[in-house]
Amino acid sequence: MACDEGLVERIREALADVPDIGEKRMFGGVCFTLRGNMMCGVVKDELMVRVGQDAHQSSLSRPHAREMDFTGKPMKGYVFVESQGLSEDDGLMFWIEQGRRFVDLMPAKAAKPASVKKKSVGKPR
Repeated sequence: MACDEGLVERIREALADVPDIGEKRMFGGVCFTLRGNMMCGVVKDELMVRVGQDAHQSSLSRPHAREMDFTGKPMKGYVFVESQGLSEDDGLMFWIEQGRRFVDLMPAKAAKPASVKKKSVGKPR
């Protein structure tokens, strides 16, 4: 299943005036970054939010939130929010702000230099 492009567009609109927002394809969806740090994203029809370890438990107590788990081991500091919790703009904005509040405390990530592909050289005959 592809990610919910309608939800991606709603997030783009919500973040349109925020400086230093980036967008990447990852986890089979779209991830939004702030100053290079992952903040939130869309995986299938759910919102992934980086809330930080201090807010992890309180975030899980909110309706429609659950642990983020890709590999059988939950990722502390991240939650998934089911689509039912995002149907209203207020719900979506709440979670975007939770991610932004945490990532605002982080230093900007240094830009990675452009990778240079090495030419594969076969064995001489």
